[in-house]
Amino acid sequence: MKKKLTTLLTAGVLAVSLAGCSGELSNEYVTVKQYKGLEVAQVLPEDITDDDIDSEIQIRLQMSVKEETITDRPAQDGDMVDIDFTGTIDGEEFSGGSAEGYAFQLGSGAMIGATDDYKGFEEQIVGHNTGDEFDIQVQFPEDYSLNPDMSGVVADFHIVLNKIYTSEVPELTDEWVKENSEESETVDEYKEEIRQFCLDQLLATEMQDVFMDQIEAKKYPEGEVEAQISDGEEYYNQYAVSVGLDLDTFIENYIGMTREDFDAQMKESAQNVVKTQEAVKLLADKLNLEPSEEEYQEGMLRYAVMAGTTDVEAYAESVGEDLLKDVIRQDAVMQYLVDQCVQVEQTDSSSDDSSNSDSSSSDGSNSDSGSSDDSSSEDTGSGNTSDSADSAE
Repeated sequence: MKKKLTTLLTAGVLAVSLAGCSGELSNEYVTVKQYKGLEVAQVLPEDITDDDIDSEIQIRLQMSVKEETITDRPAQDGDMVDIDFTGTIDGEEFSGGSAEGYAFQLGSGAMIGATDDYKGFEEQIVGHNTGDEFDIQVQFPEDYSLNPDMSGVVADFHIVLNKIYTSEVPELTDEWVKENSEESETVDEYKEEIRQFCLDQLLATEMQDVFMDQIEAKKYPEGEVEAQISDGEEYYNQYAVSVGLDLDTFIENYIGMTREDFDAQMKESAQNVVKTQEAVKLLADKLNLEPSEEEYQEGMLRYAVMAGTTDVEAYAESVGEDLLKDVIRQDAVMQYLVDQCVQVEQTDSSSDDSSNSDSSSSDGSNSDSGSSDDSSSEDTGSGNTSDSADSAE
């Protein structure tokens, strides 16, 4: 169930599914043909594992973490720190070696460790105070798997220590549940609440292809498709640089496509992203699903935590507040669609005729509706620009 935020934001996170027996909704850019009674493959409680539930609970505990800023002493092991850093090799900055507002725990091993000749990144921050600027020198591991070309290389880092703080994650107790849930009062009840949330998320994934079938594009907002293509190319170009290749070679050798096919798929995926975004905006407007400011802030905190930080302001700045708001608006629309959908029981038969199959709506009521129109939707790589082709891992 867990997904990296970068994947959520760039790999079709705005894709939702709409179908059924409602009337059309339309604006100058898109027409959504149907948006209620969407028939989607049934999901069952056993489709969600205990690990899925635990992962979601950890996200929510992190969202209610209590932070305390430290100003009266230097940093020490166990502290959280927020730093800016710039890495250089022989005086030249290198790709992936710089960041602003980067938060991690000292002693966690998140950064480059010690070697025989050089101290580790984290231990050289210990002893410094908030506001300090200083330089450190580290050596990449001899078997640095993230970028073999950096193996054994010595690098210099200029550090700015922005903040030292402690971060206390609460324990999952009945008391915490009562304070943080409107539905549950005990830990056991809360786990079942989270199971339903995870099922809804799984439904949202299942509905993506059906939703794409329900959107007709009239035209695209000026420059939006081109912007999506540019973002996707930049994503892959950075990946190519990190493994020491130019983009064309990376596309051919790592993705296994010609540049022509890659460009065509990028364009198609970009168009799918843009028309899906417009469809989400349309439904949010017409169905009064626009989140409140409080809901936007809560959503931003959630995605920040999923990315490994509780500094919402810094995270929103790095990702883009407008993009985050698009995602949170999508979440509100998605929940509406999940509430309205019809789950169709899956059988071993691949036949399009499933008129004898039982189906149930997401609220548990029975439905005699037949299976969804099984017309195939084109594979768009989840309708995105930066995941328009399989990435090499």
